[in-house]
Amino acid sequence: MKRYLILIFCVLLFNSCGKFLEEFSQDLAYAENCTDLDEILIGNGYMEQPLYFAEASVYGNGYYPYIHVMDDDVMMTIFKKDGTRDVINHMTSFKNFYDWSDQLTINPKTGEEWEDKDWEKIYSHIAYLNVIIAHVKKFTHDSVEIRNRIEGEARFLRGAYYYLLVNLYANPYVKETASSDMGVPLNLTEDIMDEYYKRNSMEECYQVIVEDLKSAADKLKGVTRPTIYRVNELAVRILLSRVYLYMGEWQLALDECQKALALEGVELMDLNSFAGSEERPYVLDVKNPEIVFTQGYSATPVFYKDIDYFMICSFACSDELISLYRYFDDQEVKDLRLNAFFEIHGDEQYKVSKVMEKVYDCFVIRSVELYLNKAEAEAMLDKAEAVQTIKTLLYNRFEGGIPNIDGLKGKDLVSFIRDERRRELCFEAHRWFDLRRYAVSPKYPEKKSIRHTTYDINGVLEGDYVLKPYGEDPAWVLPIPGYEIVYNQGNLVDNPQRVERKLE
Repeated sequence: MKRYLILIFCVLLFNSCGKFLEEFSQDLAYAENCTDLDEILIGNGYMEQPLYFAEASVYGNGYYPYIHVMDDDVMMTIFKKDGTRDVINHMTSFKNFYDWSDQLTINPKTGEEWEDKDWEKIYSHIAYLNVIIAHVKKFTHDSVEIRNRIEGEARFLRGAYYYLLVNLYANPYVKETASSDMGVPLNLTEDIMDEYYKRNSMEECYQVIVEDLKSAADKLKGVTRPTIYRVNELAVRILLSRVYLYMGEWQLALDECQKALALEGVELMDLNSFAGSEERPYVLDVKNPEIVFTQGYSATPVFYKDIDYFMICSFACSDELISLYRYFDDQEVKDLRLNAFFEIHGDEQYKVSKVMEKVYDCFVIRSVELYLNKAEAEAMLDKAEAVQTIKTLLYNRFEGGIPNIDGLKGKDLVSFIRDERRRELCFEAHRWFDLRRYAVSPKYPEKKSIRHTTYDINGVLEGDYVLKPYGEDPAWVLPIPGYEIVYNQGNLVDNPQRVERKLE
């Protein structure tokens, strides 16, 4: 049997001048069949997943946990065991993100500086995936089906990781300027290039994302998902429909939704039959039939620790978010998600109790998103079917009937669908990205400022910080890590300098 030697750098990025190519951690993996490649895929292609619950932090644990504290679904608050707001347990690691500070890399309590590990980790995954994609075709002694599955999973993950990178470290996609807007550096080869890398255009980045996902969908046809921690065709098509929405390609998004609906595994959980219990307190658990795929870590349990046990908590769900679940109370219908997704403590403050441990809030794909994506695409195309599509979801989320939306159309219908997306997908790493893409939407653009009340490290009320609407404030985009700028000698252009924010 022919034996292939595959050299994999555990901390590889893409150029010999970058930090990740310092030769301090190399791993030789000898792969002689697809079983060996599959082990590399599981161990290094997919996100690291904890064997037990581990706290996510900006210091290396988890994946981009800060995404849950930058948007308008969160508020900083303080609790004491009796429920009054007198004492604060600061999540100091995340305060700068909550405040959209220009000093993201400085711990406000200790002054300690940290390095952005997400850039490094995601590009490290991509490096492994490049090796798998390049070599899987060589193992002709394995069946075509096995080779297709491995390549399909690898291409899905690479497309997904670039989707994350461009939405964290670059501006949202605008078709008219995509060819000149800066995206992120693309590395699509397993070869080590002795050169400095630059940022590719947004057009080039999204082209790679779409091509990888389309290829993954084709190669995963007929593949049965063995577990929710391995991807299948349904997950690929749901993510691809989301990417098309980000691009403003409504018809392409709708086409993907139609293809996904024809697949097995598209189920909705009727919350009328869900009642939390000690055995199953979280609605998004491994038994939920809506879970199509998940990987990574969960951050929200860190932000919303059990107040009765830990006594104090520093973040709560924003009043604005909670009010959305009560919006239709006058119609004598009840949104069941308010009790299924949240727990109330103290004086009407809610904490997230939606997802925990084995379903990961940093990356989860649910079949419910398929209906939201389809309804949005249909509404943007002025198709009357959009109302019925969103009703399918509402029937599984409300008690006593559903809200009357039959008269909605045009911008009003799109606004309702966006609110429904916010209600349904909160704290699943969607809202921050959604706010950015709404601001540049080619149809019914919606820009929004966010106000965050903040406390200092001693629990003393400081005041409010305001994030101006997208286009007026550079904090809607994360800075590329400084170490990567330095090692590329300025060839890797950073995002605009964040501004010093003043209290209001």
